[in-house]
Amino acid sequence: MFEQVVIAVFIIAGAAFACLVLSLSWLLSPTKPTKDKGLTYECGVEPIGRPWVRFRPGYFVYAILFVIFDIEVIFLFPWAIAAGSAVTGWFIIIEMVVFVTILLIGLAYAWKEGALNWH
Repeated sequence: MFEQVVIAVFIIAGAAFACLVLSLSWLLSPTKPTKDKGLTYECGVEPIGRPWVRFRPGYFVYAILFVIFDIEVIFLFPWAIAAGSAVTGWFIIIEMVVFVTILLIGLAYAWKEGALNWH
């Protein structure tokens, strides 16, 4: 029972601290709004045209595929360290072969559907 009380106290204290810091930041920050501060600014260049521009879906597909394979690399590093530092047997190797096979099937499917072709 004591452990749950300690966890509850930490959660309440963390939430209270976050609220306190955000409130103090809002109260103590200087605010002097001007017309220039309200303008859109990006990399020192004045924007041309409307700010709401439609992007081609191809950009999003590439981004999603990048995230998927980036996550694969994140899983491969700890696996390589564990496989290299301990005698783990065939289970860990088969496990990684299954993981990479699933990702390769996904890549083949995306390639077959034309997701990697730029039109």
